[in-house]
Amino acid sequence: MFGKPFVRTLISRSAENPTDRRRFLKAAGAAGLGVVGATYLGVQATSSASATGDAAAAAAGAPSDAAVLNFALNLEYLEAEFYSFAVHGRGLPDDLTGGAGTQGGVSGGKKVMFHDKALHQFAKEIAGDEVAHVKFLRGALGEAAVSRPEIDLKNSFTAAARAAGLISEYQQFDPFASEKNFLLAAFLFEDVGVTAYKGAAPLITNKTFLDAAAGILAAEAYHAATIRTALFDRELGDAAAKISNARDALDGPGDDDQGVLLGNQANIVPTDQNGICFGRGADRVLNVVYLNPGAVKEGGFFPKGVNGDIVASGGA
Repeated sequence: MFGKPFVRTLISRSAENPTDRRRFLKAAGAAGLGVVGATYLGVQATSSASATGDAAAAAAGAPSDAAVLNFALNLEYLEAEFYSFAVHGRGLPDDLTGGAGTQGGVSGGKKVMFHDKALHQFAKEIAGDEVAHVKFLRGALGEAAVSRPEIDLKNSFTAAARAAGLISEYQQFDPFASEKNFLLAAFLFEDVGVTAYKGAAPLITNKTFLDAAAGILAAEAYHAATIRTALFDRELGDAAAKISNARDALDGPGDDDQGVLLGNQANIVPTDQNGICFGRGADRVLNVVYLNPGAVKEGGFFPKGVNGDIVASGGA
């Protein structure tokens, strides 16, 4: 799966986090990379010992890199399932859903009848990227990768739409029923994905993992800008503002989330006065995807919670 240069770099740099070093070496051996890893490890073991100890002390009490990447993998499962159903009418193949933790199914999801050729192409490209993110993270984590948790692509969207005031308490919201609904649903996901990777970046100690996460963050930002532009072009700024306000109401104090309009002008890139996008901690990301402002471990898009070590949302 990975070439020798990548493996050598990853093993060397994984000394920054002993837990992930052990996990990666175990996974690498299972993937047929044990000879490369073992040979290189023999050369590096002595020189890395002190660096490993220093990194372990510095990282005391912080989540491991594997925990952070597995948290991201849960979100990638959600996005990949949503876009795969919207574009192809089917979800992830079985060989991309297993792993550690309780594996769950997906409720809801169907093919969107796209009429706008450009939007259809955008959706296909994003779907391909999200599936690739799942494959990459699963490959990087090896045997430590968590399985796809139970995902709700049906009732959760109705609950989110009601909370945002897009529909009444008696109406249903089907994200796959129209291009408009698809865009509003994608807007909910994409902005959360960008802020999640931004918030996770300071927690990653392994430089190779950080480089990969930065690359995924960039891809998610491109996706978010595409969706935000499409919403602006279709004059869906008011609806997007309601979703933005709902996210703000869920993720604790502060008013960082922004819609696609600022006044009457386009707001495609939501930044502060320094032109910097904000990030969410994992607990606040979970507040949004669990659709609950309280401290809980399940709900919303993940009815039985996410898999891995990071599972609890933040409290009020």
